Amino acid sequence: MLRYLKSQRNIAFSLMLILSLPLTAIAAKSTSTPNIVLVVMDNFGYGEIGVYGGGVIRGAPTPNIDSIGVEGFQLTNFNVEAECTPSRSALMTGRYGIRTRQNPEGPPRGIWYGLTQWEITLAEMLSDTGYATGMFGKWHLGDAEGRYPTDQGFDEWYGIPNSSDQAFWPDSDSFQNDAGVEFTRIMTSKRNQKPEKHEVYGRAKRASIDRDITDHALDFISRKAKTKQPFFAYLPYTQTHEPVDAHPDFKGKTGNGSFADVLAQTDVYVGELLALVDDLGLKDNTIFIFTSDNGREGIKRSFGFTGPWRGTMFSPYEGSLRVPFLIRYPGIIPAGKVSNEIVHLIDIFPTLAEFVGGEIPEDRVLDGVEQTHFLMGHTEKSARESVVIYIGNELFGVKWRNWKMLLKEIDKKSYAIQNMAYPSFYNLIVDPKEEEPEKFYLDDTWVETPLYKVMEEHLLSIEKDIGSPVD
Repeated sequence: MLRYLKSQRNIAFSLMLILSLPLTAIAAKSTSTPNIVLVVMDNFGYGEIGVYGGGVIRGAPTPNIDSIGVEGFQLTNFNVEAECTPSRSALMTGRYGIRTRQNPEGPPRGIWYGLTQWEITLAEMLSDTGYATGMFGKWHLGDAEGRYPTDQGFDEWYGIPNSSDQAFWPDSDSFQNDAGVEFTRIMTSKRNQKPEKHEVYGRAKRASIDRDITDHALDFISRKAKTKQPFFAYLPYTQTHEPVDAHPDFKGKTGNGSFADVLAQTDVYVGELLALVDDLGLKDNTIFIFTSDNGREGIKRSFGFTGPWRGTMFSPYEGSLRVPFLIRYPGIIPAGKVSNEIVHLIDIFPTLAEFVGGEIPEDRVLDGVEQTHFLMGHTEKSARESVVIYIGNELFGVKWRNWKMLLKEIDKKSYAIQNMAYPSFYNLIVDPKEEEPEKFYLDDTWVETPLYKVMEEHLLSIEKDIGSPVD
């Protein structure tokens, strides 16, 4: 496995040897380790923001978020997992969620829930490289001792441990106080300290929490800029997960409903982050990323826009798996570039490690591939051309280039997982909404070979993987 070097000077030199491509820009910045700001939305559709065909047609322009793409790189084929927890696990570890999810044989909660201490997270890698690490927002990777963000590489945390749908509980007429179920509370923690519980996370707090998340992140960035220590600010926002409640400052602002109000709100908050980075003189030395954990909500009362794609979260279709991805790193990543090459959330870990000179673990399977050459414009091709598709612990299919093979489907009424009599094949260029399987077209039967090869290689890797030992 590729061993990552300790300085950007060595990275630049190594890349020149490997690729024979000029990396003078990154070599010139080798003495300054880049800061990282990573914004991750919750259940956010592909087509919500302006540069992905949304913005004004969704009821709220998004000029600040759009500017990340204008000044950086926009991916139109960025892939994630179909649900929150495995996506966040994939982001933190560079490994498909199937490798790190709770043991299906164990209890639904308790010690089985969340990342074990054995896993090496993105925050731990960056911390070991000398970064100050702060997380502000939704964790969803463990709510027991040893499994909070500050047990997994973050120096500080403000946010919620699990999902925002728990904000319904305090206002539920059916809630029974003697059921042994505790209200979710806002939590704070410092590294290796027991988290402190604060106010109840109900509907009132639901509306204001993303404001608080932003304020904590702004304070963190300001403090670390004064110390000259490189920082990693991770902001997994809670909106636009149900219930979608805009802050009082934005409620009714657009005149286009609650979702548009939240979209406008989010754009302002991201704009504040961008402005602070720029005002502190850190723009040219900060990697700024905007993305999502999965596609839009799947319930009828929820609003969301998947753009040209079919499906919602918890489905194997592109509307679940494709989300926005914008990255800005002035002088290193070219501005205004757009690509439809396949990239996956698991690639963020090794890619950031390469950019900052961090170490990646060599004692486990890492599914992610580093994408620095691609993002820097030295090649038009992504370092990957395939991904596997899971929902929970079930393998649903694979993607290879512009082709997709699905082995299973979900019944629309019962939500039961059903095996197909024979696989469905889709050409995502010809049929982006996956409306007409190619199974009847003899011209395309050749595609079975590369698709099955991807699946078989992955399954072989799973068989050999020791998994995530419980500790």
